[in-house]
Amino acid sequence: MVTSAQERVITVAELSRLLKHAIEGVTGSEWVEGEVASFKRAASGHVYFSLRDEREDASVDCVMYRLEAQRARGILTDGARVQLLGRPTLWAPRGRLQFAAMRCRPAGRGALLEALQRLRQRLASEGLFAEARKRPLPARMRILGVVTSAHGAAFQDICAVAFRRGGVRIVLSPALVQGEGAPESIVRAMDLLERYPGVQALIVGRGGGSSDELMAFNDERVVRRIAAYAVPVISAVGHDVDFTLADLVADVRAATPSQAAELVIADNQARVELLSGLLRQLTMAMRARIGDDRARLQKMRNSMSDPRFVIVERQMALDDLRLRAERQIRRHLSRWRLAVQGLSGRVSAQHPRVVVARARTRLDPLKLRLRAAGTRRFELAKGQLADRASRLEALSPLAVLARGYALVTDEAGRAVRRATDVAPGDRLEVRVARGRLRARVVEAKEDLR
Repeated sequence: MVTSAQERVITVAELSRLLKHAIEGVTGSEWVEGEVASFKRAASGHVYFSLRDEREDASVDCVMYRLEAQRARGILTDGARVQLLGRPTLWAPRGRLQFAAMRCRPAGRGALLEALQRLRQRLASEGLFAEARKRPLPARMRILGVVTSAHGAAFQDICAVAFRRGGVRIVLSPALVQGEGAPESIVRAMDLLERYPGVQALIVGRGGGSSDELMAFNDERVVRRIAAYAVPVISAVGHDVDFTLADLVADVRAATPSQAAELVIADNQARVELLSGLLRQLTMAMRARIGDDRARLQKMRNSMSDPRFVIVERQMALDDLRLRAERQIRRHLSRWRLAVQGLSGRVSAQHPRVVVARARTRLDPLKLRLRAAGTRRFELAKGQLADRASRLEALSPLAVLARGYALVTDEAGRAVRRATDVAPGDRLEVRVARGRLRARVVEAKEDLR
């Protein structure tokens, strides 16, 4: 092909550099706000994601390099609404326009993340995520149901594990695992598989992906269908960074489809090896036990002599024990006899006749002393009585009357001490030493002395 001298042909790399200079020349560092989607972290530590405007149909690819990504850890997540400081640039190897972010700050929760969080809280309040409703996996798996894409790697991984471990029939109910119709397809596939006879457990999942690709497993219809399923369900979405709602409601959560198959399908070869090892250990233990018993039996046999000598030895030991027992009995009888004699002497000393005689001997002197003391006490009291009688006699009004005095009382029995205590005509009683007199007052005259 011939070109004129005026035409200038450039390479793709030159074109990329021109575009890069043009983009970076007319733009600078900008703060951009949007919702994070398709977040991925590379092995190098760089993170790649899309920043989209949920109000308009617009998005831009973004990159944040390792050091900046470490600072933004926890802020950059799928569905989060963030503000990024960076500048647009062109990545020459792919000719892709991207926004190189240098700083990140939260700008509120994204609409998708908000809706997902509300759904999660509502389902949790209904108890769908409670550990109490989790069911154990069957111990011996014969028929395993799988709901996943028929053409994805997830089903191939499950079949590879089942083929390696053996003894399990895999029944696939194919379904879409991403896109608009994925939730309905997954629910329909689960319905079909539930009617298959003999299915003991179900694996639902896919081979990983971005958060957008996993949204079917956050759908409320899928979550409720897993919760109501007739057999235990293993969630194998294959996304180790975040949990989907299907992971939370499932009876068991596996990181990958292969791990899900390993959890539910027993390893027959491992069982055979385990049983073989246990059989070897049992055989060795039995042989060791038999060897020990044989050695012990031989030792006992060698230690045993003629049974007659053993009997004679036992008889001699028995005779010795009999003699010792007799000596002990005689010794105890002698001690008991002495004790009985001592007790008999003490009992005889305490015989009632002896006690009464001793008491009578002590009582006779006491009787004489009591009689003498009584006599002395009586004489003393007699003298005291005579003295007090004479003193009382001296104080008696009768003694005064015997000397010629009289005691005059009125009709009320009151003693008359003054002439003014009575009036003419009053009746009086006069008591003399021997007898009483009744008198009437003729005149009452008081002595003025």
